[in-house]
Amino acid sequence: MKRKYAIVAGAVLVLVAGGAGIAQAVGGDGPEKSVTGPQAERAIAAALAVTGGGKANSVERDSEDGATWEVEVTKPDGLTVDVRLDASYELVTVESDSEQEDGPESEQEGPDGE
Repeated sequence: MKRKYAIVAGAVLVLVAGGAGIAQAVGGDGPEKSVTGPQAERAIAAALAVTGGGKANSVERDSEDGATWEVEVTKPDGLTVDVRLDASYELVTVESDSEQEDGPESEQEGPDGE
């Protein structure tokens, strides 16, 4: 009887561990992780300067388009954009948040024309 419970408990453990691994693999978009601290505050300040104000919703480390930082900003007009900055907190690109459905995606390039 004890052996039967041990087998059932082992099977449940394997299923739970496998499900957690699958959820982690499917749930993430990549290496981006929300960050906080002085570097994040500097990225927020740079992004808000680019957008002319607004509210920073999130800050993540990024690797798209040569960027190091991605700051999601809701601008004063209500439009949400992703501001990508390089390691020196200089603008790489500004894109309309792809999760929004009103209007075409717009993009603003950085000073180097990238």
